[in-house]
Amino acid sequence: MERVNKMVAEKPVVIFSKSSCCISHSIKSLFCDFGVNPAVYELDEIPRGGEIEQTLLRLGCNQEVPAVFISGEFVGGANEIMSLHVRQSLKPMLKRAGALWV
Repeated sequence: MERVNKMVAEKPVVIFSKSSCCISHSIKSLFCDFGVNPAVYELDEIPRGGEIEQTLLRLGCNQEVPAVFISGEFVGGANEIMSLHVRQSLKPMLKRAGALWV
């Protein structure tokens, strides 16, 4: 848990992903299209990625990836992020986090 807490504190937006997951790719692309430069951790490519997956599940992630943290807080997976985007709540959240300047 401590390791994940340190990772999510590194940048305003942190995404835990898997390199082979098309849904994760879509979420990463959405943030990049906004001009956000998130910290992205590909759990299938980093040491002890499986342990991090288990920690994410304990934190309330319904699925392991994608798991998005904004301002150090778990926001959710793809469904939650897309819902925020459709409701036009995602960009203001990113602005408050200091991840978006426009």
